Amino acid sequence: MTDFVLVAGAWLDETAWDEVVPVLRAAGHGAHPLTLSGLGGKRDRPVGRQTHVTDIVAEVERLDLRDVVLVGHSYSGIPVGQAAERLGDRLTRVVFVDASVPADGESFVSTWWQGPAELQGQLDANGGLWAVPEAEEFEGQELTGEQIARFRKGATPHPGAALADPAVLDRPLGELPATYIKCLLDGPEPAEAVARLLTSERWELTTMDTGHWPMFSRPDELAAILDKAAATS
Repeated sequence: MTDFVLVAGAWLDETAWDEVVPVLRAAGHGAHPLTLSGLGGKRDRPVGRQTHVTDIVAEVERLDLRDVVLVGHSYSGIPVGQAAERLGDRLTRVVFVDASVPADGESFVSTWWQGPAELQGQLDANGGLWAVPEAEEFEGQELTGEQIARFRKGATPHPGAALADPAVLDRPLGELPATYIKCLLDGPEPAEAVARLLTSERWELTTMDTGHWPMFSRPDELAAILDKAAATS
């Protein structure tokens, strides 16, 4: 049995995986969605250097999981990629779901596609928090009005300290066994940093013809890809 530890991207807590978890469990896997500090029911927990990485490692150790597939979506690819390096032989595979990937010394803010100043400006204007997107910002991502409402109801303004936290990597990320899921409605090609990693023999690419939040738009298909990733590990 594989144990999936599921970490959603910015603003989201463990409830983002509510439609994926039952499918994984029905396939015989363990499925452990995680809420990071500063979000959801943990919104009052302080966030500083490496907090989200520690959250992930601590959850694996608390549950004493041994055959682990770490799943990081969007922003959470950065702490998940770092945590994966620290799990040793507990780790089976990492799956990045349309995710950012960590680069040593870089952060989510420093690699923001519109430039670090743009995202930092948003954080500064909102008391150090990244505001939850307005409904119209989800256009073109294959989400229904009901799914957008569910997203926004469960979302928390994201702590900027996590977004600005520089990654710490002890070895090249390409050495990890990994699957990268590219959601094509959010852009047809992986980012340059991801494309470089995909040249590694240990990384594989798969695609989904959906938007950036497949746990909402296509949960069954996403669960099937995760199941396949576990089987190939």
